[in-house]
Amino acid sequence: MTTDSPARKLHDKGEAGPISSRTQMLGAVPKRWFSWDFTVLDGQTPVADIDVSWWRERGVLTIENRPYQVYREGLLSGAFVLEGDHGVLARASKPSAFTRRIAIESQGRRYELKPKSVFTRAFDLLRNDKPAGSLSPEGLFTRRMRVDLPEELPLPVRVFIVWLTVILWKRQHDQAAAGG
Repeated sequence: MTTDSPARKLHDKGEAGPISSRTQMLGAVPKRWFSWDFTVLDGQTPVADIDVSWWRERGVLTIENRPYQVYREGLLSGAFVLEGDHGVLARASKPSAFTRRIAIESQGRRYELKPKSVFTRAFDLLRNDKPAGSLSPEGLFTRRMRVDLPEELPLPVRVFIVWLTVILWKRQHDQAAAGG
Protein backbone atom coordinates (compact mmCIF):
# COMPACT_ATOMS: atom_id res chain seq x y z
CA MET A 1 0.00 0.00 0.00
CA THR A 2 1.50 3.33 -1.03
CA THR A 3 1.12 6.27 1.33
CA ASP A 4 2.33 9.78 1.68
CA SER A 5 5.63 9.93 3.54
CA PRO A 6 6.23 11.81 6.81
CA ALA A 7 8.12 14.33 4.68
CA ARG A 8 5.08 14.78 2.42
CA LYS A 9 2.83 15.34 5.44
CA LEU A 10 5.20 18.06 6.69
CA HIS A 11 5.27 19.55 3.19
CA ASP A 12 1.47 19.57 2.98
CA LYS A 13 1.34 21.40 6.31
CA GLY A 14 3.82 23.97 4.96
CA GLU A 15 6.56 22.82 7.37
CA ALA A 16 9.06 21.46 4.85
CA GLY A 17 10.47 22.18 1.40
CA PRO A 18 9.51 20.45 -1.85
CA ILE A 19 9.58 16.69 -1.96
CA SER A 20 8.65 14.01 -4.40
CA SER A 21 9.14 10.74 -2.53
CA ARG A 22 6.34 8.30 -1.88
CA THR A 23 6.51 5.57 0.70
CA GLN A 24 5.21 2.05 0.91
CA MET A 25 3.58 0.90 4.12
CA LEU A 26 4.74 -2.54 5.16
CA GLY A 27 4.38 -4.52 8.36
CA ALA A 28 6.72 -6.88 10.16
CA VAL A 29 5.48 -9.61 12.49
CA PRO A 30 7.48 -12.09 14.60
CA LYS A 31 7.30 -15.64 13.26
CA ARG A 32 6.94 -17.19 16.73
CA TRP A 33 6.73 -16.23 20.41
CA PHE A 34 10.17 -15.28 21.77
CA SER A 35 11.65 -15.33 18.26
CA TRP A 36 13.54 -12.48 16.60
CA ASP A 37 12.72 -13.88 13.15
CA PHE A 38 10.14 -11.82 11.27
CA THR A 39 7.89 -11.96 8.24
CA VAL A 40 7.54 -8.71 6.31
CA LEU A 41 4.06 -8.08 4.89
CA ASP A 42 2.59 -5.80 2.24
CA GLY A 43 -0.97 -5.73 3.55
CA GLN A 44 -1.69 -9.42 4.17
CA THR A 45 0.83 -10.66 1.58
CA PRO A 46 4.24 -11.90 2.81
CA VAL A 47 7.04 -10.26 0.79
CA ALA A 48 10.12 -11.24 2.83
CA ASP A 49 11.41 -13.32 5.72
CA ILE A 50 14.04 -12.15 8.18
CA ASP A 51 15.98 -14.93 9.89
CA VAL A 52 18.23 -13.55 12.64
CA SER A 53 21.20 -15.65 13.72
CA TRP A 54 21.39 -16.54 17.40
CA TRP A 55 25.13 -16.05 17.17
CA ARG A 56 26.37 -12.54 16.45
CA GLU A 57 24.59 -9.89 14.41
CA ARG A 58 23.96 -11.68 11.16
CA GLY A 59 21.16 -13.39 9.32
CA VAL A 60 19.43 -14.13 6.04
CA LEU A 61 16.74 -12.08 4.31
CA THR A 62 14.64 -14.10 1.88
CA ILE A 63 12.91 -11.92 -0.71
CA GLU A 64 11.09 -13.44 -3.69
CA ASN A 65 12.76 -16.79 -2.87
CA ARG A 66 16.22 -15.19 -3.14
CA PRO A 67 18.55 -15.19 -0.13
CA TYR A 68 20.42 -12.04 0.88
CA GLN A 69 23.13 -12.21 3.54
CA VAL A 70 23.18 -9.60 6.31
CA TYR A 71 26.10 -9.41 8.69
CA ARG A 72 28.42 -7.22 10.68
CA GLU A 73 31.96 -7.03 9.33
CA GLY A 74 33.64 -7.07 12.74
CA LEU A 75 32.97 -8.91 15.98
CA LEU A 76 31.93 -5.87 18.05
CA SER A 77 32.29 -3.10 15.52
CA GLY A 78 32.33 -2.56 11.79
CA ALA A 79 29.73 -1.93 9.16
CA PHE A 80 26.49 -3.86 8.76
CA VAL A 81 26.29 -5.22 5.22
CA LEU A 82 23.49 -6.33 2.89
CA GLU A 83 24.89 -8.65 0.24
CA GLY A 84 23.09 -10.22 -2.71
CA ASP A 85 24.15 -12.42 -5.62
CA HIS A 86 25.89 -9.48 -7.33
CA GLY A 87 27.68 -7.99 -4.33
CA VAL A 88 26.98 -5.41 -1.65
CA LEU A 89 23.66 -3.56 -1.97
CA ALA A 90 23.88 -1.45 1.20
CA ARG A 91 26.15 -0.69 4.13
CA ALA A 92 25.28 0.75 7.50
CA SER A 93 27.45 1.96 10.35
CA LYS A 94 27.00 3.36 13.82
CA PRO A 95 28.76 6.73 14.13
CA SER A 96 29.09 6.14 17.89
CA ALA A 97 28.83 3.12 20.16
CA PHE A 98 26.84 5.27 22.59
CA THR A 99 23.90 6.06 20.32
CA ARG A 100 21.25 4.07 18.47
CA ARG A 101 21.75 6.10 15.28
CA ILE A 102 22.77 4.25 12.14
CA ALA A 103 24.09 5.79 8.92
CA ILE A 104 23.00 3.85 5.82
CA GLU A 105 24.37 4.08 2.30
CA SER A 106 22.80 2.48 -0.77
CA GLN A 107 23.01 3.34 -4.47
CA GLY A 108 25.06 6.44 -3.67
CA ARG A 109 22.34 7.79 -1.36
CA ARG A 110 22.82 8.37 2.34
CA TYR A 111 20.16 7.91 5.00
CA GLU A 112 20.13 8.00 8.78
CA LEU A 113 18.09 5.75 11.03
CA LYS A 114 17.46 7.83 14.16
CA PRO A 115 15.40 7.02 17.26
CA LYS A 116 12.38 9.28 17.74
CA SER A 117 13.40 9.63 21.40
CA VAL A 118 15.47 7.85 24.03
CA PHE A 119 12.28 6.41 25.54
CA THR A 120 10.84 4.71 22.47
CA ARG A 121 11.57 1.89 20.04
CA ALA A 122 10.30 4.01 17.12
CA PHE A 123 12.77 5.23 14.50
CA ASP A 124 12.73 7.84 11.76
CA LEU A 125 14.57 7.38 8.49
CA LEU A 126 16.11 10.69 7.43
CA ARG A 127 17.51 11.73 4.07
CA ASN A 128 19.37 15.05 4.01
CA ASP A 129 18.20 15.61 7.61
CA LYS A 130 14.55 15.48 6.50
CA PRO A 131 12.01 12.74 7.33
CA ALA A 132 11.82 10.10 4.61
CA GLY A 133 10.16 7.24 6.50
CA SER A 134 9.56 5.61 9.86
CA LEU A 135 9.55 2.29 11.69
CA SER A 136 7.58 1.87 14.90
CA PRO A 137 6.07 -0.82 17.10
CA GLU A 138 2.31 -1.29 16.70
CA GLY A 139 1.90 -1.03 20.47
CA LEU A 140 3.76 -0.76 23.75
CA PHE A 141 4.10 -4.49 24.47
CA THR A 142 4.40 -5.89 20.96
CA ARG A 143 7.19 -6.60 18.52
CA ARG A 144 4.87 -6.14 15.54
CA MET A 145 6.22 -3.26 13.47
CA ARG A 146 4.74 -0.62 11.16
CA VAL A 147 7.20 0.13 8.35
CA ASP A 148 6.84 3.23 6.17
CA LEU A 149 9.89 3.54 3.90
CA PRO A 150 10.55 5.32 0.58
CA GLU A 151 9.66 3.43 -2.59
CA GLU A 152 12.91 4.76 -4.11
CA LEU A 153 14.70 2.14 -2.01
CA PRO A 154 14.68 -1.36 -3.50
CA LEU A 155 12.75 -3.91 -1.43
CA PRO A 156 15.93 -5.70 -0.25
CA VAL A 157 17.26 -2.40 1.17
CA ARG A 158 13.94 -1.65 2.89
CA VAL A 159 13.99 -5.14 4.46
CA PHE A 160 17.64 -4.54 5.48
CA ILE A 161 16.49 -1.41 7.34
CA VAL A 162 13.81 -3.50 9.08
CA TRP A 163 16.55 -6.02 10.04
CA LEU A 164 18.69 -3.18 11.46
CA THR A 165 15.72 -2.04 13.54
CA VAL A 166 15.13 -5.59 14.78
CA ILE A 167 18.82 -5.80 15.78
CA LEU A 168 18.48 -2.54 17.75
CA TRP A 169 15.30 -3.80 19.44
CA LYS A 170 17.02 -7.11 20.27
CA ARG A 171 20.00 -5.28 21.79
CA GLN A 172 17.66 -3.18 23.93
CA HIS A 173 15.76 -6.30 25.03
CA ASP A 174 18.95 -8.24 25.84
CA GLN A 175 20.31 -5.28 27.81
CA ALA A 176 17.10 -4.97 29.83
CA ALA A 177 17.04 -8.73 30.49
CA ALA A 178 20.63 -8.55 31.76
CA GLY A 179 19.62 -5.80 34.16
CA GLY A 180 21.61 -3.07 32.38
